[in-house]
Amino acid sequence: MAEAIKMPLMSDTMTEGVIVEWHKKVGDKIKPGDLLADVETDKATMELESYNEGTILYIGAEKGQAVPVDGIVAIVGKEGEDYQSLLQEGKQAGADEDKKNSKAKGNDEEIPKKDENEEKAIAENQEKQSDNKPAAASKNVELPKDAKVIKMPLMSDTMTEGKIIQWNKKVGDKVKPDDALAEVETDKATMDVVGYEEGTLLYIGVEAGNAAKINEMIAIVGKEGTDVSAYVEAQKNPQENPQPTEKETARPKEEQKDAQPAAAESQEQSSSTEEGRVKASPLAKKLAADKGIDISKVQGTGDGGRIVKKDVDTYVPAAAPKQQSTGAAEARPAPLFQQIGQESYEDIPNSQMRKTIAKRLGESKFKAPHFYLTMEINMDNSIKSRKAINEVSPVKVSFNDLVIKACAMALRQHPAVNSSWMGDFIRQNKHVHIGSAVAVPEGLIVPVIRFADQKSLSQIAADSSQLYDKARNKKLQPEEFSGNTFTISNLGMMDIEEFTAIINPPDSAILAVGRIKEVVVKKGEGFGVTNVMKVTLSCDHRSVDGAVGAAFLQTVKKFLENPVIMLA
Repeated sequence: MAEAIKMPLMSDTMTEGVIVEWHKKVGDKIKPGDLLADVETDKATMELESYNEGTILYIGAEKGQAVPVDGIVAIVGKEGEDYQSLLQEGKQAGADEDKKNSKAKGNDEEIPKKDENEEKAIAENQEKQSDNKPAAASKNVELPKDAKVIKMPLMSDTMTEGKIIQWNKKVGDKVKPDDALAEVETDKATMDVVGYEEGTLLYIGVEAGNAAKINEMIAIVGKEGTDVSAYVEAQKNPQENPQPTEKETARPKEEQKDAQPAAAESQEQSSSTEEGRVKASPLAKKLAADKGIDISKVQGTGDGGRIVKKDVDTYVPAAAPKQQSTGAAEARPAPLFQQIGQESYEDIPNSQMRKTIAKRLGESKFKAPHFYLTMEINMDNSIKSRKAINEVSPVKVSFNDLVIKACAMALRQHPAVNSSWMGDFIRQNKHVHIGSAVAVPEGLIVPVIRFADQKSLSQIAADSSQLYDKARNKKLQPEEFSGNTFTISNLGMMDIEEFTAIINPPDSAILAVGRIKEVVVKKGEGFGVTNVMKVTLSCDHRSVDGAVGAAFLQTVKKFLENPVIMLA
């Protein structure tokens, strides 16, 4: 049955998405996880992935056109399948949006149907394939009309999965469109999932503490009493495995006779192996291999003792039998050293934030050719100016606020540094949004001070203080940690003198700021003490040249060594 792929809500303020690039075309085969298109929202350019399998029958918007949220982006189904009814439903539902935005028009041209002989050949081939599958696998279980699937939404441009922290509703509860169904931990913050559906919560698909990938089913809402068990089972087991044969289920008498009940490991092995063959699902085998588990030692709970995913997840290795000491060993003298400690370790699961840090910064480090520029800045005037400013400022201005202001104003003069490498072109941003990295227990997050070049030091200080508090309390909203055009990472408060930072995509540069240090220098005929601060600019050489980065640092140095000119 053909299914419509609709424009997802990629941010809480998004109303439509513009197709930047298609990665698939009509007629292409796709599977869940395939990248369909790049979509530009009001926050960033993001990737639209497929959660369907089949052939692309229809594309609803060409490159450069906009599609409203929930508008049809594409239709996927069986090759040659009629999809016109879906288009009619989509047109009727989006009539009002079409009037508001003429860009959201789709392509109503029908794909030419195949000739009779080709259709017949395809049908015969499908029939042959279905003969080799169990009957249950060929049944297409559809969701009841009175029910709607709630999927894990994309809550940030870097999110790949969300972890359910807690459910605010339970099965049987009435829900309204604006109810927060659950709290979800993403790679950036903990946020609420809103179902946008009204009815009764019929099913919860992901328990608290577990993660779900983007667009994975997490719940079903619908009319009270609607039975969704068949649909849920079909989603969990899209293709059931053949029933075990009599040979697989009947254990030879010889094996029963030779079995030794005292050996727990042999008992486990006997129920899941036959004639040297391990009975396990492909997923269970792959999972066991990933975890380094000997699949033959896992006790199967499936049909005929078959090992399934659940068995691998809950497997605990049996304790090794104690070796009996021999007389010779007892006769040996005790060693002089007696062990008083014990080797141990703890495996700490990666948070969503830590997974994203590893993925994004790993890609940045190895894809973007970094180069580094280090400069020493005299901070004597900044120290005096900050003291004077804080005597009149309504909020306390920090040295980091001075650095943010200096960088923001320097980016005005050096727009090439305020850019992003986009592959076929370089995007030079006209606005200045400064990201300021903050360490939190789960990793690192970058709140964004928007339009920093247009704000006073007091405004920057107020914004940054509020954002840092939200970051530490995991209350940041997506628009508060996205859209940066340049980033600052300051470890000076931790007594770090100098370091290099990895560029935070999609930026082309990041400034690493060290501590302010007193040094002895020659002054006049004698010596004196001055305060210096080292900064290191990491640049993406694809979009920022060495001379451009050096000129930018010179301007930052000029502002920090004479802060009064930033106030002019």
